[in-house]
Amino acid sequence: MCKDRREEVVVAHSDAVSRDSKLVAALTAAQLYYMQDKTMEVIAQELKTSRSSVSRLLSFARESGLVDIRINSPLERLGMLEQHIRDRYRVVAHVVPIPEIVSEVERLERVALTAGRLLSQFVDSNMIVGVAWGSTISAVSRGLTQKETHNTTFVQLNGAGNTQTSGVEYSSDILQRFGSAFGAQVQQFPVPAFFDDPSTREAMWRERSTRRVLDLQSKMDIAVFSLGSPAAEVPSRVYVGGYLGRDDYRSLREDHAIGDVATVFFRADGSWRDIRVNARATGPGLDRLRRVPRRVCVVSGVPKLVSLRAAIAAELITDVVLDEGLARRLVED
Repeated sequence: MCKDRREEVVVAHSDAVSRDSKLVAALTAAQLYYMQDKTMEVIAQELKTSRSSVSRLLSFARESGLVDIRINSPLERLGMLEQHIRDRYRVVAHVVPIPEIVSEVERLERVALTAGRLLSQFVDSNMIVGVAWGSTISAVSRGLTQKETHNTTFVQLNGAGNTQTSGVEYSSDILQRFGSAFGAQVQQFPVPAFFDDPSTREAMWRERSTRRVLDLQSKMDIAVFSLGSPAAEVPSRVYVGGYLGRDDYRSLREDHAIGDVATVFFRADGSWRDIRVNARATGPGLDRLRRVPRRVCVVSGVPKLVSLRAAIAAELITDVVLDEGLARRLVED
């Protein structure tokens, strides 16, 4: 190859790399600005650039078609992650771009905000939607966008009471925010998170008022939940809210439980039935949860990796909203 030709190839390659870098930067800026409500000043700090450069990146994103009703990208590093997760685990992933330097609290808030906006695409009229309470889903409920629906009901998946509090106010606030966002009815589940005795739960499950809630749960079109984990930097509420005693923790360790969905615990291999605490739990059995057509899990932070893998192994998830760091770890092994 002659010298001039080699120089043309090098220049063309350099231009392509430069354009690709610009596309990546514009995509990141657009997602932070439009999906996570970050200011241009904050975006400039994260991208280590100026506010005017962020403005130009956002203009480029709009002009080049990266931004429409939703954010799209012809150069989608996150899309590749999402596709990899879909191909490997048969789960639809929605990956939220977040720099590693962001705190776990901020990471959770950003993932929850994205999930709140995505739910407006999933929830429609004439649906029954199950909602599990917890720190993450509480954050999701604060980031919901308004969408008017008809004949839609949000039902609480698990009780929230314990020996210190009824839990009604906390769980009710979450449920009411979902109902208000979608103009929907809400159905609380006014029972403890865990009964003291399995026989008490069996008796309560025979009551007509309880059966009415359980019947709604059995007809769910969508379930929205996060994953509890004792290793998470942002503590799962079930582990820090007075729901479990010393004997419970010992029992969970002996049964090799590593996480929970709606206060129903599971092991790393996805098994759950013979974990003793579950006999007293008020959340739906995982076999019931698997029958829900769409099961949306919202999760953030690498410490949730073991729980996430276990939940996927148990086929509990159809859609997952997660941060980029957790998504990368999920596909590494």
